[in-house]
Amino acid sequence: MQIDPILAPFLQGGQTLILDGGLATELEKRGFDLDHDLWSAKILLENPEAIKQLHIDYLLAGADCIITATYQATIQGLQTFGLSHRESVDLMKLAVDLAIDARDEFWSVEENRVGRRQPLVAASVGPYGAYLADGSEYRGDYGLSAEELVSFHAERWWILAQSGADFLVCETTPSIVEAKAYAMLLSQNQTVRAAISFSCFDEASICDKTRIDQFSKHQFDYANFISIGINCTSPQYIPELIQEFQKITEKPIIIYPNSGEEWDAEHHCWTGTTHPEEFGTAVREWRRMGAGIIGGCCRTGPNHIEAISTRLRKPNASDPIDI
Repeated sequence: MQIDPILAPFLQGGQTLILDGGLATELEKRGFDLDHDLWSAKILLENPEAIKQLHIDYLLAGADCIITATYQATIQGLQTFGLSHRESVDLMKLAVDLAIDARDEFWSVEENRVGRRQPLVAASVGPYGAYLADGSEYRGDYGLSAEELVSFHAERWWILAQSGADFLVCETTPSIVEAKAYAMLLSQNQTVRAAISFSCFDEASICDKTRIDQFSKHQFDYANFISIGINCTSPQYIPELIQEFQKITEKPIIIYPNSGEEWDAEHHCWTGTTHPEEFGTAVREWRRMGAGIIGGCCRTGPNHIEAISTRLRKPNASDPIDI
């Protein structure tokens, strides 16, 4: 297993690094209107303190790493809605500062440190499809080359890389072409750390229908790609996907699926139900299978992260975790 020094303290001895849960969907649960192309970035403009509070709530629930509200924040997208270039850059920096401030505020309370390590901050890099806001981050059918995607991502990438976040997380990556673009950016500066997580179509393919077994072995094993895995995907596919990714990498596997509910695009609502306790039970199996970094994506909240923390950090003596 190739473990980067920044992750090693969390993963030593077969331990788990616990990520936070959904940001935008949890803000919606708290009454915020995110029906906008900027999605969670809209709340950065309207009520940044609500984002900071949600970060704190995830840390209190047990998260070892919180992810910034920059998934939908791009220079191009923010300028479309009237922000200047300078204002767009400042808003992305604000998102990182909110997460860092939340982490530092949490860590300043002595009782929060008991049995914990100082949490990390990951800066979210959303896919090109998030900027389009047309659902194509679940298809990857942009019709752009890797070089064109590098041009789109480059400025935000370097802004976030220099923002004070501990690493970048390239989330909901739907296509092998976009993954190659991230690899090209990462190869340009060996001091930048990044994780990459794919949105997946089923138990064997990412969303552009590329089968994971078609990836070149160790294709993304750059020294500064610190983790590879899956997010924004149905939990039902996670066990098989863990096995598929283990075949192509020796890096820690990152897993943060949706709650299990499904988005009804026709009626603009979520269908199905999920219970945090059931989610917490599932993550124990994912950990047994080899996932090292585990959290939640859409429709998961602090209760889900607390369930993960309870299951992985404080198992009942009569129900041990065998990993």
